[in-house]
Amino acid sequence: MKFAGTKNYVSTDDLTVAVNAAIALERPLIVKGEPGTGKTELARQVAQALDLPIIEWNIKSTTKAQQGLYEYDAVSRLRDSQLGDARVEDVSNYIKKGKLWQAFEADQKLVLLIDEVDKADIEFPNDLLQELDQMQFHVYETGQTITAKHRPIVIITSNNEKELPDAFLRRCFFHYIKFPDTDTLKQIVDVHFPRIKPDLVAEALSQFFEIRETPGIKKKPSTSEVLDWLKLLLVEDLSAADLRRDGKDALPKLHGALLKNEQDVHLFERLAFLARGGR
Repeated sequence: MKFAGTKNYVSTDDLTVAVNAAIALERPLIVKGEPGTGKTELARQVAQALDLPIIEWNIKSTTKAQQGLYEYDAVSRLRDSQLGDARVEDVSNYIKKGKLWQAFEADQKLVLLIDEVDKADIEFPNDLLQELDQMQFHVYETGQTITAKHRPIVIITSNNEKELPDAFLRRCFFHYIKFPDTDTLKQIVDVHFPRIKPDLVAEALSQFFEIRETPGIKKKPSTSEVLDWLKLLLVEDLSAADLRRDGKDALPKLHGALLKNEQDVHLFERLAFLARGGR
């Protein structure tokens, strides 16, 4: 079972090695990187390439690890007991299976995506240590032990907003997705826009990297944002010549796809002002 990228996803050599190493070790793969570098999409493409189903667990700031296992609805059971409902005799009627439970009881191997783990409380990863390591957990209300029928391929993404606990990292294979260089980004563009004109790509990527490297920029535009920008350029039927700036206009065409806060827009407006000699 080897991953080698797909026709819709450009996987660099080091990323391919990381995915296959995690599969071989049967360890969760932690993928870190800037937002918009394809971490979430990686899990979907691994599932597609290996012809496996995928279960996605999207983490929020309020998500608790227990929710990934199961949730017991004691309130509903109490209400039903007051109404004389016969369902109360079976506690399993009030247990909602979480994403890990669904993955563990699946009849075939699958991909389990735990997306943006760093959004949750710092204790969240630690609370899943044993379950992900041993691939089983206990349901106290029913006395069951749920054990994975087939060990899933676990891919965990992080935007690097919080440091993950050492004990958690020790049980995982780690990979940081570096921001693509120009050649890799051209390959990614070719996958999404196979008929785009090379001169438009060259000019657009030149401006894109210039923006990313501008000192003082607060939010660097990501891979997904440059793809959105190129899509807009094609919709507006703009050419490479239309994109070229005369030095007095530091803002690129349709800059709202690339610059996502007023501080960065003001930064480029100031650069344009300085380019005009401050007049």
